Amino acid sequence: MLFAQTSFINYSKFLGKQVDLVSKTEDTLKKQFEEKKLQWPPEQLYLRSFKYDRQLEVWVKEEKKSTFKLFKTYKICMQSGTMGPKRMEGDYQVPEGFYYINEFNPSSNYHLALGLNYPNASDKLLSDSYRPGNSIYIHGSCVSTGCIPISDFPIEELYILAAQVKEIGQDFIPVHVFPIKYNVKKSAEYLALATKDNKPLQHFAGTLQSAFEYFEAKKQLPVILINKQGQYIVN
Repeated sequence: MLFAQTSFINYSKFLGKQVDLVSKTEDTLKKQFEEKKLQWPPEQLYLRSFKYDRQLEVWVKEEKKSTFKLFKTYKICMQSGTMGPKRMEGDYQVPEGFYYINEFNPSSNYHLALGLNYPNASDKLLSDSYRPGNSIYIHGSCVSTGCIPISDFPIEELYILAAQVKEIGQDFIPVHVFPIKYNVKKSAEYLALATKDNKPLQHFAGTLQSAFEYFEAKKQLPVILINKQGQYIVN
């Protein structure tokens, strides 16, 4: 949990490092937000990751009562594992489910990294009780053993954006990881084939789909609960 409570911006100023990177990236982001007529910095940030489609969507909200708007989609440059949630250390699975950013690591071996709170409360009940795995990140570079790599320049943008919204008050930046983009026919066909003999996985994917569809319809986040069995309940 290195630097979990310290944003990259404050940390870099403290060490006198990466100041040029922060300044240049902020300028680039401001121009992009201006071009898309979005408020800079936004008040809230939401990330959606799609494993099969290899996409990481970045959604922003200008104020609490407004709806989310799509800022950008980054390509996930490497993918490990298959469809389905992560259930143990060393399975190379990218987690699926509902998470939030819990770590800012400017000293990552993969350029920069944003940590996810895996295992979450659901994973702790449903995954291997002794070795559920950990250290899941969105990061730079282009390697993956369960993480979400988007290469170096995109992680610079996303890192600065996340640090900005955290500094102005968003303590929990949600990251929802889906197996597929459910409204893409080819992706839906792939998921159906991959889960055709696995009823529990079909049910799990269906629960995630309900959260996806709620956001698609309302551009607001659904309320996600976890029951005593560790199953997600989308309200």
